[in-house]
Amino acid sequence: MSQFGHVSAVNLRGQNNLSNPWSPQSWRCCCLDRKMNTLSFASSDAMGHKLKRPSAHALMMDSRRKDMSPLKVVCIDYPRPEIENTVNYLEAAYLSSSFRNSPRPTKSLKIVIAGAGLAGLSTAKYLADAGHKPILLEGRDVLGGKVAAWKDDDGDWYETGLHIFFGAYPNVQNLFGELGINDRLQWKEHSMIFAMPNKPGEFSRFDFPEVLPAPLNGIWAILKNTEMLTWPEKVKFAIGLLPAIIGGQSYVEAQDGITVKDWMRKQGIPDRVTDEVFIAMSKALNFINPDELSMQCILIALNRFLQEKHGSKMAFLDGNPPERLCMPIVDHITSKGGEVQLNSRIQKIELNKEGSVRNFVLNNGSTVEGDAYVFATPVDILKLLLPEDWKEIQYFQKLDKLVGVPVINVHIWFDRKLKNTYDHLLFSRSSLLSVYADMSVTCKEYYDPNKSMLELVFAPAEEWISRSDTEIIDATMKELAKLFPDEISADQTKAKIVKYHVVKTPRSVYKTVPGSEPCRPLQRSPIEGFYLAGDYTKQKYLASMEGAVLSGKLCAQAIVQDYELLAAIEHKKLAEASLV
Repeated sequence: MSQFGHVSAVNLRGQNNLSNPWSPQSWRCCCLDRKMNTLSFASSDAMGHKLKRPSAHALMMDSRRKDMSPLKVVCIDYPRPEIENTVNYLEAAYLSSSFRNSPRPTKSLKIVIAGAGLAGLSTAKYLADAGHKPILLEGRDVLGGKVAAWKDDDGDWYETGLHIFFGAYPNVQNLFGELGINDRLQWKEHSMIFAMPNKPGEFSRFDFPEVLPAPLNGIWAILKNTEMLTWPEKVKFAIGLLPAIIGGQSYVEAQDGITVKDWMRKQGIPDRVTDEVFIAMSKALNFINPDELSMQCILIALNRFLQEKHGSKMAFLDGNPPERLCMPIVDHITSKGGEVQLNSRIQKIELNKEGSVRNFVLNNGSTVEGDAYVFATPVDILKLLLPEDWKEIQYFQKLDKLVGVPVINVHIWFDRKLKNTYDHLLFSRSSLLSVYADMSVTCKEYYDPNKSMLELVFAPAEEWISRSDTEIIDATMKELAKLFPDEISADQTKAKIVKYHVVKTPRSVYKTVPGSEPCRPLQRSPIEGFYLAGDYTKQKYLASMEGAVLSGKLCAQAIVQDYELLAAIEHKKLAEASLV
């Protein structure tokens, strides 16, 4: 597969009236040549690449088009990477197929699921594939949970978080394929791009060559970068990683009890390596700093990124997650007889005398009964609704250690097109910001040829979650002035804010601190007929979209495996009811 992407170029006249941003008419592509020569467009800007001198062919083509409307590069999309033959992808595909190929139940189970985030949607989808009837209840009026988004009065979307889909997300990639929506992922060049705080406005890149297999492509990317780490630091880092490479998964799991910062020092790795690379990586993975994050989290990510050729390759969704990702899952569920209900918040888990679930009580007073029950909400919500009779059970007691981490997502629309950016995710390396992207460039639905919309993750957010939106925006602008010194100033004497949205999530993904791994529960609880799903439950991808989707599959698998038991319980209930 060619490593060279496609430059999406559009006519700049009348672009504000796009009726369908995904149609070929409104999103045309032309191929880059193999030397990455690019046309010098009207503004002489190319997002994501420095312009190189055009080839003779390009100049000729340009001279023939003097009478045409000017074009501008808006997005560089790359082909879908070849991930279908990786071990992890095939393993995920086999698990998916097990639901479709499982024996059809004599009588479908009715499974009531609380929470329509990715974990709940995944659970419902695979239960429906296995021939059962999921009833998915969502407390809010929007799908997606941690990937929820809303449309403002101007028709612009703002999201709960800045979501990136990695090549090392095999269950998520399978899910897209099963739904027939692979084309909704906009793959970017295989790079990681970091801002340079000591050189405002400049960036440093780790470029993964397509021609090399893993882990050589990752090693090459690290060796070629000379701006962030010195050669002695790279050598010490490599030596420090040897135990993880040699020890494998057992070593990785044993590092749950130590922070990233302490592990680095223990291995003799200079603090500057942590400061230059792993502050940004820690904040991107879990919204906290290396002095809090468990080293297990970093090692799992490094393992995926270095062992899979396309593991660290990134894609953006081509539009808002509720419509472009969640609705296809809902359509799949309902096509197989399942139900999805919004504005159905769980108020109470009502129990039978022996401690099993009788029903879910909703906030409107109504009840929903099923043959089995799943809680696919964040762990903090589960703990709030946990019945008193269950709180002494060790399985549930261990949940006290798991706490959601606060995070803030900031969206700022500017009055002009910013030039110092890329068609990619960017690591800010700011003390207040984690990652950001110019969504007017990276995402088809949010495309704007004239104005930029920056979406930024504000983290760590513990000290900011209770502050006003104005304070958060003021602090963000001060940081942006360092990233865009020629274009943005804190007082807005340069680029001006047209509008902004601040989305606060007081309890997001669980905080992956040392000692949390033993507290993560299996999907099957000790309560007959009660199950859990969510990225905090036991699965190998920790707190991530991939972890949420995999947890849903594992939850559905447990229910399918328990079919005979659950059917017997239901039969017993019917028999007892007939005697009353």
